[in-house]
Amino acid sequence: TENSSYIIVLDALGHGLHLYYGGQLEHRESFENLYSPMELGQGCSISASKDTPGLSLNNIPREYGEISRGDYRLGSVELQDIQGDQAWDFTFSEARILQDKKEIPGLPSALPAQDTQTLELDFKDLANRAVLRLVYSVFPEWDVITRRAEIHNLQDRLTVKNLMSFSLDFSQGSWDITSLPGRWIAERQIHRRPLQQGITEMNSRRGISSHDCSPFFMLQHPGSSEHQGESYAFSLVYSGSFSARIEQSNREEIRLQLGINPQGFSWELKKNQIFHSPEGVLSYSSEGSNGIRRNMHGFVQNHIIRGPWQWKDRPVLINSWEANYFDVNEKKILKQAKQAADLGMELYVLDDGWFGHRDDDTSSLGDWFPHAKKFPRGLKPLAEKINALGMDFGIWVEPEMICLDSKLYREHPDWLVQSPSGLEPCPGRNQYILDLTREEVCDYIKDSLGTLLKSAPIGYMKWDMNRSLSDLYSPGLPPENQGEFQHRYQLGLYSILEYVSAHCPELLLEGCASGGGRFDLAMLCYSPQIWTSDNSDGFERQAIQRGTSLFAPPSTMGAHVSSVPNHQLLRQTTLETRFNTAAFGVLGYELDPGKLRPWEKKVIQGPIKL
Repeated sequence: TENSSYIIVLDALGHGLHLYYGGQLEHRESFENLYSPMELGQGCSISASKDTPGLSLNNIPREYGEISRGDYRLGSVELQDIQGDQAWDFTFSEARILQDKKEIPGLPSALPAQDTQTLELDFKDLANRAVLRLVYSVFPEWDVITRRAEIHNLQDRLTVKNLMSFSLDFSQGSWDITSLPGRWIAERQIHRRPLQQGITEMNSRRGISSHDCSPFFMLQHPGSSEHQGESYAFSLVYSGSFSARIEQSNREEIRLQLGINPQGFSWELKKNQIFHSPEGVLSYSSEGSNGIRRNMHGFVQNHIIRGPWQWKDRPVLINSWEANYFDVNEKKILKQAKQAADLGMELYVLDDGWFGHRDDDTSSLGDWFPHAKKFPRGLKPLAEKINALGMDFGIWVEPEMICLDSKLYREHPDWLVQSPSGLEPCPGRNQYILDLTREEVCDYIKDSLGTLLKSAPIGYMKWDMNRSLSDLYSPGLPPENQGEFQHRYQLGLYSILEYVSAHCPELLLEGCASGGGRFDLAMLCYSPQIWTSDNSDGFERQAIQRGTSLFAPPSTMGAHVSSVPNHQLLRQTTLETRFNTAAFGVLGYELDPGKLRPWEKKVIQGPIKL
């Protein structure tokens, strides 16, 4: 890239060795000075082959490491062949440089720049059972390199048990880990601590990227600060369960990996089939945390966000949730919209409570048609009247979920994710999960959303997801393939989002998962803005937005001015403070404009104009 170099060589046997990743080096024919192979046998170490006695795969910096051949560090790839054999040895066979970047079948990934080049390295198993392909794409302007891996099966059947998107070996040195742990209403809190010997893991096993831990982290030189010092950033274009693992040996050598969480995961490949890992993102800066921010913001804005809203100013919205909760109807919403329009707001979003017979959170998820009593004429007359006020109209949905009290469940009880053992499925917020591994379920959601979006002039959709996955089982998968459930769920979700994007290209989609439970690069490929947290407190939001800003630009962060006392924390803050915080994201309001005092209306009008 413009400011970094990444150097790979092959050892005598054809294994990929990682020599260097960091500040840009001048090109020369050989970088042998960066590599000092330890070819002296030590204790109980294992030699890579009889022809290279003393050369242990455990002692060299590898570009990608299979297990069972003497490398006892974290494995990047774990496979099992038709005989149950788990010993693999991949050596170099072919390399290609492409003047472009390929899409990943079924998965979102970064869009190429005009100067993006891609390197493909093929490593073939010595027993001729599979090909491991490592794929690197370079984004020079933003000092970003993306990495991913593929397994091409050459035999009758093969099981993938682990395939990290990338693995990276660092030589000795002291480093700090900066990660973004959190919880509901306190997402992505910046946490920095020294890296120590042993294995450090940051992960999600929830089926979503989660409130608990973000699929983004950094390695930073202990002396680095906000504006100076070496920093490396790593992220994943994926919305499901992930694992970020760092192992530091007793010689202080470091291996780090990021990819699909291997816990409970397996994937069967038939002959000539390919499994693709999600795309990993790597970035280097010598200018501290803020250098990483500049790199990631430019990369996300130019290569992750897409469609007409990539560069378009976002409307100042008002959301109905905290003003009304489930108590909505056409007359009430239209009155609030008129009051909001007078204040300069540009988009009215009708949140939960508008569909099926939804009067609380016990019913109707899956029934995406208007509530007959609240909106007897449907949504079209309301949307048109709001449009006549000079405002756009938006809607809230939660398409991945189902309630037991719903028309959909009565017609298709088998679409609910549950164990075949008879165990009752675990509820979350009185809702259950639809089986997105099944094509007919995804087709139903596509048809329902398509019908809804055609029924009225809807310019915005808030896509929510209010629980983690559980009871993982699908009757559509044979017993030996149940380990594919979580990843197939993600592929189903992405297929629905692709459909919505293709059929409603002008729609502004905002992601949400109980606030910021799925704020990741994959969702940003479909939703140019995401609700950053259910916590709209003007003080707490500053830490949440600061952590999120390590990888996401302000244009992606939904940020609302809500009423006081704050509904999550009961804190009182001034309107000015709430605006000053929300202005560092996509500005919105979450309050009842009819309850504002005259001076409050004046205070709101000025910042909206600004």
